[in-house]
Amino acid sequence: MRIPQGTGLFAVLRPDGFEPRFLKKSAAGIFKKKDPSLPEPALAAEWVDSADILYLGKAGPGSKGNRGLRRQIQEFLDFGKGKPPGHWDGRLVWQLANPEALVIAWKELPAAELNTSEARYHQEFVEAYGRLPFANLVQARARN
Repeated sequence: MRIPQGTGLFAVLRPDGFEPRFLKKSAAGIFKKKDPSLPEPALAAEWVDSADILYLGKAGPGSKGNRGLRRQIQEFLDFGKGKPPGHWDGRLVWQLANPEALVIAWKELPAAELNTSEARYHQEFVEAYGRLPFANLVQARARN
């Protein structure tokens, strides 16, 4: 299925039966000369056992209007293949063994709704599970 070019939100999901196994070293690229790897106890502390959602992110239009879901998701996948990222978000996904088994889903939304929608989804997740998804280390806030 072809990822749309428009703006929206995307989620990294674990399929049925996926159990976390943490790698000692992340497969993700180096960001601003920093290794994205965390020690196993820190990864285990972020894991949410009963949740299928591992990461919730957004894909805005960018300053030149040429970004969106397709480009954001491709950059996220490239980050997992060791390429240097443009941002640090979602890096814990790339310290899981078998990340190719994970699923990426998306929802197209107008750019004006992205911040509010991302903040609402994060808040709903926190209300349901008491914490953010595994690879979301910072809670989104709605901006005016």
